[in-house]
Amino acid sequence: MIRIVASALTLTLLLGGCGLRPLYGGGEAGVVRQTLSGVEVAPIAGQNGWLVANALRDRLRAEGPARYRLEIRLDDDITGLGVRRDDSITRERRTLRARYQLIDLSNGAVTLDATAGSDAGIDVVTSEYATIAAERTALERLSVIVADQIVTRIALGTERQRP
Repeated sequence: MIRIVASALTLTLLLGGCGLRPLYGGGEAGVVRQTLSGVEVAPIAGQNGWLVANALRDRLRAEGPARYRLEIRLDDDITGLGVRRDDSITRERRTLRARYQLIDLSNGAVTLDATAGSDAGIDVVTSEYATIAAERTALERLSVIVADQIVTRIALGTERQRP
């Protein structure tokens, strides 16, 4: 028991000196939180764009004047995978990819140019309504995943620029 406690204490002391810092250190007044709250999401076309934009706004919690504009182009694709002998599809894959740029509004410079994306599998059943509902649910989940990836990438970029 003493050996376990001593090992845990040693590990804690070693990690404290390795330079790791919490990403959202400083809470609401921290550099990362302040940067995220200054990001304005440009309108994104389509239903998938509406879902991604809302998910981003929920995560960024923009307050006050915008210092950055986030421009996003989406690619939403559904591909049939499982095919029966009668050429009916039994499985689909929905893929949502985002190409995004973070633009500094003070000088128009692109500070971040990256991509994010994810995919989801969908079972195609005999009920067309059920299949459409599954495709919509997959799009809603993918929108949240892509928004999380984008916000994380912006936060990490802000953290890397911090002294």
